[in-house]
Amino acid sequence: MREKIEEFLTFVSAEKGFSKHTLAAYRNDLTQFADFLERTSASIASWAEVTRQMVISYVLHLKEREYASATVARKVAAIKSFFRFLVNEGAIAEDPTATLESPKVKRHLPRVLSRENVNRLLAETAKASTPKALRDRALLELLYATGMRASEIVSLDVDDVNLASASVRCFGKGSKERILPIHRRAVAALEEYLERGRLRFLKDPGERALFLNPRGTRLTRQGIWLIIKEYASRAGITAEVTPHTLRHSFATHLLAGGATLRDVQALLGHSNISTTQIYTHLTGDQLREAYDEAHPRAKEEVKDAR
Repeated sequence: MREKIEEFLTFVSAEKGFSKHTLAAYRNDLTQFADFLERTSASIASWAEVTRQMVISYVLHLKEREYASATVARKVAAIKSFFRFLVNEGAIAEDPTATLESPKVKRHLPRVLSRENVNRLLAETAKASTPKALRDRALLELLYATGMRASEIVSLDVDDVNLASASVRCFGKGSKERILPIHRRAVAALEEYLERGRLRFLKDPGERALFLNPRGTRLTRQGIWLIIKEYASRAGITAEVTPHTLRHSFATHLLAGGATLRDVQALLGHSNISTTQIYTHLTGDQLREAYDEAHPRAKEEVKDAR
């Protein structure tokens, strides 16, 4: 049964271009499901023997363990995709999940920093001029200037940044490429990092990663999370701040400043505009607060985004 999981992962990797992080999530979800079947239905020898009730029992098991609704929905989606693959491959005759509805996901409003707190956070990175400080300033300025995901920004190579045109090329989910404008403060921070910071981290002249750690290798997503946490603490920001918080803040501040939903969708790399629409669910007070705190820099970012 485990062999079929690997066949499915090979298929989606080749046909859909899933990232390694998505593939890892699929492998984890399907392996967890297989483990459950082995514990509760030891006599099952193939996927053709899995019934709809077994899948439902697994979903109830996840809910009993108090998994978040979004996590349950993701795991069910992985299982449904897997069984569709098995049917198409002729490995099973009927799909036990065909009539199974996906769990409803409770949608929470994104956590957003005010413009004042964003400025406080970015200001902390400018208080020193060490190689680390130069790297961290370029990193945070670029995150907020583009709304990139953590996985996208750690994947950047030096050649992906074009300082002359004030733009950066990144590859999002499904390896979809998009070119993003960069605000001039982020351009200046990147220029300084490339001239005086990155060279101090560089160990291998052939290394092309843009953001490096002290070992001279590519910075990780966990590394970015720790960097942001460090500066948020220094700035006295008590709310949890993550790379995605800056992404949410970027989108919210753009909408507050007049950018259209389509503008923000394109910049964030959302394939479906319904994903972007969650930002319109923020209260009018939140949007007005973000707009009132905006200064010329915010208006310039909206102009650049268009």
